[in-house]
Amino acid sequence: MVSTLFFYQLVLVALVWLCVMLQWAWPSDPAAMCPTTPEPPGPRPKRHHEPTPFAGLTTKPHCDACESSSAPRPQTPSVSPPRLVPTRGRRRQVDTSTHFCPNPDCVYQGWVGWGNLRANGHPSGGPWRQLLCVVCRRSFLETLGTLLHGKRASVELIVRVIACLAEGLGIRGTARVFEVDANTVLQWLVDAAEQLRAFSQHFLHDVRVRQVQLDELFALLSAVKASEVSEAEAIARLERSPQWVWVAMDPESKLLLALDVGNRTLAMAQRVVHHVAQVLAPDCAPLFLTDGFREYMTALLTPYGHWGQLPRRQVTGPTPKPRWMPLPQLLYAQVIKTVRRRRLVDVKHRVVFGTLEAVQQVLAVCGWQINTAFVERINLNLRQHVAAVGRRVTTLCKGEDGLRQQLGLYHVYDNFCLPHASVRHPLLQPEPTHGTGSAKRWQPQTPAMAAGLTDHVWTLREVLRFRVPPWPQPQAR
Repeated sequence: MVSTLFFYQLVLVALVWLCVMLQWAWPSDPAAMCPTTPEPPGPRPKRHHEPTPFAGLTTKPHCDACESSSAPRPQTPSVSPPRLVPTRGRRRQVDTSTHFCPNPDCVYQGWVGWGNLRANGHPSGGPWRQLLCVVCRRSFLETLGTLLHGKRASVELIVRVIACLAEGLGIRGTARVFEVDANTVLQWLVDAAEQLRAFSQHFLHDVRVRQVQLDELFALLSAVKASEVSEAEAIARLERSPQWVWVAMDPESKLLLALDVGNRTLAMAQRVVHHVAQVLAPDCAPLFLTDGFREYMTALLTPYGHWGQLPRRQVTGPTPKPRWMPLPQLLYAQVIKTVRRRRLVDVKHRVVFGTLEAVQQVLAVCGWQINTAFVERINLNLRQHVAAVGRRVTTLCKGEDGLRQQLGLYHVYDNFCLPHASVRHPLLQPEPTHGTGSAKRWQPQTPAMAAGLTDHVWTLREVLRFRVPPWPQPQAR
């Protein structure tokens, strides 16, 4: 009987013999036996730095802002009533050219400065004058339709409170300074925001500019979950959510064309560009300058695009389908910045629509280059004048509506009430001052004056007392 140990030894010898035979009989690789020196790699293909032309979009971009604004806007009636010129009595001393009759049954309803209004004294010894329409014999206060109508507080107090909010003081801080309830200050802000939004729409239309710079400003909003905490616990339990403040401005006149709040998405970019297109004249297609946010390209193509037919690439074959192409006069350039560890390391310029020569020709009028420095400077002004977007403050806004109200106040205040040193004009002759100071050498100007929308610096009191007409008024002849 063969022992188990001898059997294991025999199997081991057989395996070793098998391995030796396989190593001897296996064919060897001649390339491995005779190694050759590797050939050097060929030159890498050169990259073409010239951008490829835009091929167009197969479908027109969908814009929610265009659909929401499809409702008909109030238009000036085609038939106007005759102007009334008083021929009897002494000349009127009270100017009523900025008011209109609010009676819907009156034929002069909504017509500003048509001569149908007369001053009718101060009812009950109040501070506001009463106006009388000589056609329908209806009377109304001159503050009707403004923030000051029906307010028991003094006009001076309301104006000063709104001015503090416009200069960047928070709602609670303003309430403590003027010893007013914070809810009262908040209500005045809400009422003022509605009036100032209509004020901006009344003046900002058919604007002609050569350049438009757009940018987004990061903000922190404190949104309180509804029906989860009481009012007393709302301040202590806040849920922060990131939002963006969108800005569009004219760098030459420093006029703010649009201010909005929303996420950094394509729909929001289309909304801002749609607002800018509504403010500009219909035949105005300026040079747009933005950062590297790629959604701006589609947003600009929505209002500034048309269907175009591409040329054939081959003699035979089907005709190419129409593409949604930018208008020939549309110019768009981007400023792409590279930031590493919060440091700016590289800046590149890219012309998206148009040619570099056309872009430089527009900028050469002011001696500038492709940049977004002016709209970025506006971001600093927003941080200083809007308490809801300030850094390292305790006045964060509680929602988008509150931030929009503060932005609406700043929009009018910066365009019409705040003179800018960069757009001031030198006087032909220095004007002496009433005191002992030096002579006045500069004429202050606001962005609205530089853009030709108004002829004087508005005070906040004038803005709050202005009655916005229900439709655009015809130009006086």
